[in-house]
Amino acid sequence: MATSKKASTFSAEEKSAMKERAAEVKTQTKGGDGEAEVLAKIAAMAPDDQAIASKFHDMVREVAPDLVPRTWYGMPAYATPGKSGKVICFFQDAGKFKARYATVGFSDTAALDDGSMWATTFAVREWSADNEKRLRALVTKATDSRRGD
Repeated sequence: MATSKKASTFSAEEKSAMKERAAEVKTQTKGGDGEAEVLAKIAAMAPDDQAIASKFHDMVREVAPDLVPRTWYGMPAYATPGKSGKVICFFQDAGKFKARYATVGFSDTAALDDGSMWATTFAVREWSADNEKRLRALVTKATDSRRGD
């Protein structure tokens, strides 16, 4: 089955994210300031996404202070401490890939297992008390699942 050339090429946004990731690896290897990098990414977002990302950042820092803020493919992310630094959760603003809403995502390291199928990415259109409660529970579960690693 032949594939079209268009289907096998990366979008400009995907190429940009890959370049950002390569730069992040260099910076993180040199001991860059992940908190400052995350805050700079949040500050560069569109106002609606910036408001959500800022609240998410504050909530993660409160619920899981042991997670290390860093960028991951140009997105604010929160990783396990130490050399492995596995990303547990991240925030993707709507503008990142020209989506209609921001998302909060969790990696497999978060172990949000719930039967044989569960969600790992959540659309967030606004920061509300209900959304904060749900995300707070997910971050808590994600960090509790890896205690003792």
